[in-house]
Amino acid sequence: MSRVLITYATRMGSTAEIARAIGDRITRRGPDAEVLPVQRVRGLARYDAVVVGSAVRLHRWLPEAVHWLRDNAPDLAERPTWLFQSGPCGADAAEPQPVPRAVARLAYCIGAARPVTFGGRLDPNRARTPVEQWFSRGPLAGDYRDWPAITRWADLVVDQLVRATSTLRAGEGRS
Repeated sequence: MSRVLITYATRMGSTAEIARAIGDRITRRGPDAEVLPVQRVRGLARYDAVVVGSAVRLHRWLPEAVHWLRDNAPDLAERPTWLFQSGPCGADAAEPQPVPRAVARLAYCIGAARPVTFGGRLDPNRARTPVEQWFSRGPLAGDYRDWPAITRWADLVVDQLVRATSTLRAGEGRS
């Protein structure tokens, strides 16, 4: 059975909730999933696949997520890896969003597709800084996460993981 790490960087908790939903869906479909913030991940040797997500601020991933991707790029290149980003709010939340250049380069280096984008949530009760308070009380306040889309994407991850695992097993049998 495959073991999948879902790791993330978040500021106001929305990306963590998306990561947990992805982990729950993957586990329901068969593989064992562990969900951890990037700061708590201690190596990738015990994982067969990885999902990495970050909140997006001002069209950038959080620094801790970018550093984690960069630091773990050699290990990520050796296993199936998927990326997601969350954060757009308002009418454009469901529209394709630009991928930060550093993340696009790292995705290419590790052999992962560009990150999928999910809408975010601005909740004044979760804001930690004055700027977050200001944004979370403005016209974009609210929850723009599309839970059915998140579930469909998690299903896609499992389907791709199953295909990758089947291909590896088929290759092992040939000698």
